[in-house]
Amino acid sequence: MKNFLPASKEEILALGWDAPDIVLITPDAYVDHPSFSMSVIGRSFEASGFKTAILSQPDYRNISEFRKFGKPKICFAISCGNMDSMINKYTHNKKIRGEDDFSPGGRPNNRPDRAIIVYCNMARAAFPGTPVIAGGIEATMRRFAHYDYWSDTVRKPLILDSKADIIVYGMGEKPAVEIAMRLRNGEKITNIRNLRGTIYSLGASSAPPRDSIELPSFEEVSSDYDKFNLMTNIIHENLNPFSGKRLIQRADNRIAVVNPPQFPLTEKEMDEIYSLPYMREPHPSYKEKIPAFEIVKNSLIIHRGCFGGCSFCSLGHHQGKFIQSRSVNSIKNEAETIARTNKTETIISDLGAPSANMYCMQGKDLTTCKKCIRESCLFPNICPNLETSHSKLKTLLKEIEKAKGIKKVLIASGIRPDLAILDEEYISLIASKHTGGHLKLAPEHVDKEILSSMKKPDIKIFLEFEKKFNKASAKVGKKQYMALYFISAYPGTDLKKAIEMAVFLKERGIKPLQINDFLPTPGEYATAVYYTEKDPITGKKVYVPKKERERKMHRALIQYFKKENIHTIIKALKIAGRQDLIKFFLK
Repeated sequence: MKNFLPASKEEILALGWDAPDIVLITPDAYVDHPSFSMSVIGRSFEASGFKTAILSQPDYRNISEFRKFGKPKICFAISCGNMDSMINKYTHNKKIRGEDDFSPGGRPNNRPDRAIIVYCNMARAAFPGTPVIAGGIEATMRRFAHYDYWSDTVRKPLILDSKADIIVYGMGEKPAVEIAMRLRNGEKITNIRNLRGTIYSLGASSAPPRDSIELPSFEEVSSDYDKFNLMTNIIHENLNPFSGKRLIQRADNRIAVVNPPQFPLTEKEMDEIYSLPYMREPHPSYKEKIPAFEIVKNSLIIHRGCFGGCSFCSLGHHQGKFIQSRSVNSIKNEAETIARTNKTETIISDLGAPSANMYCMQGKDLTTCKKCIRESCLFPNICPNLETSHSKLKTLLKEIEKAKGIKKVLIASGIRPDLAILDEEYISLIASKHTGGHLKLAPEHVDKEILSSMKKPDIKIFLEFEKKFNKASAKVGKKQYMALYFISAYPGTDLKKAIEMAVFLKERGIKPLQINDFLPTPGEYATAVYYTEKDPITGKKVYVPKKERERKMHRALIQYFKKENIHTIIKALKIAGRQDLIKFFLK
């Protein structure tokens, strides 16, 4: 019978369990929806026959919270939630965010700093000897020695800082279930060493697998910028699951062993994951709304992965660079399920993924793709081996529109304009039927050198898309807008470049309402540039705006149209010797 996974002692007893097989701990509110990681992992465990309970947002200072379900028969499974806990909790200026979208009522401070470390330690203390598995995007981003912005230090690989027996990185359903099955069959956690997408630790006297590539040690990358960048390059060269090698890293007389990434999921496997019996709503114990759920409750995930390779993004690392798509029938069935649940004609708020228009795209010759170590399939130019047709995506859009109970289908995920301009019919389709007033795009910057550093296309590509989109909108009698995202204070952006971007935006009447202040997240290429102030590939020196005074000027310039910013803008112009632009910005 379809129901929530038990989330309290009373619900466990009502099911007649003496104890769960697996206790899944998460810093997010329990929302049983396929957009929430704890739900996908929990339902995957359940589908494999495990009695799984959800321990959501436990008081991380109280050991009894971790004992209230009793000792799990198989293991604890620790999730970081949908985001890295530090990014979720803190702003770019290291202040606690005023709202946590993954908590009831959006209340902040329901999660600890570095959730995986804290939860693993508490689980270990609650029931010593019980295996502890950890995973999620926090595990992916922190699986090697990494620069931690919040402490302004290099930290050890997560497996060595936590007390997890094994860590799953990347999308974790398959390896997490296999670990649990092997434990159920009597295998010791210390013997589970051969799974892709997993990390384990060894003592310094132990011999790591012979086919491993050894990275510079934690001690080396902590004291030598060039070693840090060498590590970064080796990691990025081994992201392809078909050619990537096992990597090891030493720290404090211990060794972190990072097995190669998981292989991409098949269409059948994707369909199975999204057909699990999700309730598609928050657990009924919550009396307040969960803001993140309100955004996605009528949305559909159509694929995983991203081959864009942007220097500041972790999605390709976590979900993989190979696109893993669901079948049209699977997506259509889910759309009809949403309509039946709503009991009314439904607008699908988003038919998307990391990039909305990469559905079913892959290499023409996959043999070539399996050998490739190129960071991006789109930069510096679109790979000639990449199939860029939008035909399957256009078919999907038309089929979901015809699904029973569906009134309209919108696209809220960001669109890659460099792919979209290759298919004017797709742009016309988006403009005429699938834009909810604002279409999301992320040009990120306008400077050619900065865009190159980001591995993003030239701003001319955006302008070409804008022209075609506006033309298609006018053709159907619509005045539509684009919600554009730009990053302020990106490495390489000095005050002169920030002013040039503001001039570009003002001349074209572009008014970005949302700014992404550059936040150096663990494991990213851009973070290596921020930390070392060098390009990891060329070794050349890079200017990095780090002082909050200057970062504030960058933000104000991008939002030149706000009256409260004019004083800061004038100050920036004077510092840069561009007083000639004061009248321009005062207009």
